[in-house]
Amino acid sequence: MGATKTILFTKGQNEIAMMAKAIAHPARVAILQYLVKKNACVCNDLVDELGLAQATTSQHLKELKNAGIIQGTIEGVSVCYCINPAIWNKYRQLFNSFFKEVDLKGAACCK
Repeated sequence: MGATKTILFTKGQNEIAMMAKAIAHPARVAILQYLVKKNACVCNDLVDELGLAQATTSQHLKELKNAGIIQGTIEGVSVCYCINPAIWNKYRQLFNSFFKEVDLKGAACCK
């Protein structure tokens, strides 16, 4: 398989693709929804909340952390996670501009 050639695309296009890839699993969406709902650092609750194995949950958390969407702090033997507000807001703006409101009434596309 060839290289992705990301240099052919804008910074914004690459950022949207990176974010989409990071959240492209229902477990990661569930993790983000849970963290947003709790609005605080969450340590050991995620495994129980998701019903997934600890190793699986940790792998999903690692992907979200690598994308910068969440951040973690070490508390004793646990790592507590929360939303990274700067990155969250950045991606919200990117997606809002990507999904800008379009008037599709009467569009004759692909008929």
